[in-house]
Amino acid sequence: MMKKTKWIIPFLAGIFLFIIAPIAEAHVTVRPDVSSTNAYEKYTVRVPVEKNAHTTKVKLEVPEGINLVSVLPITNWDYQIEKDKNDVITSVTWIAKDKGIGPNEFMEFSFIGANPSKPGEFSWKALQTYDDGSVVEWVGPPSAEEPASVTKVVKGDTAAPHGHNETSKTDTTKEESNDSSTATSSTSWLPISLAAVAILLALISLFRKRG
Repeated sequence: MMKKTKWIIPFLAGIFLFIIAPIAEAHVTVRPDVSSTNAYEKYTVRVPVEKNAHTTKVKLEVPEGINLVSVLPITNWDYQIEKDKNDVITSVTWIAKDKGIGPNEFMEFSFIGANPSKPGEFSWKALQTYDDGSVVEWVGPPSAEEPASVTKVVKGDTAAPHGHNETSKTDTTKEESNDSSTATSSTSWLPISLAAVAILLALISLFRKRG
């Protein structure tokens, strides 16, 4: 009986993790979940389908403090934005032109957000609409069955102008490439130099023997 118990418990635990873990991860999430102050961050909304139906619309509310700057267009999807009286974007809604996201599928929608200058936690409330008319509201706290995704903004460097980071990365890449080319060139000359020295020593030794 003890032998059976020893393998039954791990077996049941494995089944539990296999079934429950995918369900726990099958939420509408916004990544990254950690970013820095004053950053122009690329946020990505991952939308999985949990039902035997198609997701045709996804609405994401932009938390106060983060400014949505631009949205990445997606093939076969339209998007609409809502603004407040101060012309600040408060939400973005992606709408499928065709069938949308099918069962056992997921989609990712991206946008650029300007982070605040002060650290904090920001909750992304989302509404996921299916073609059967049902709506899943991902608006609860982290402990809820339908939680809103949360991004923690931590203290970081001061904001860089648009394109500054990309330029810096490009320049750095060029410098690394040049350094790599120089190193490669130096490395390629090393065997040739050693071979020349070896030949020279061999010739000197040969002449000495003849002398």
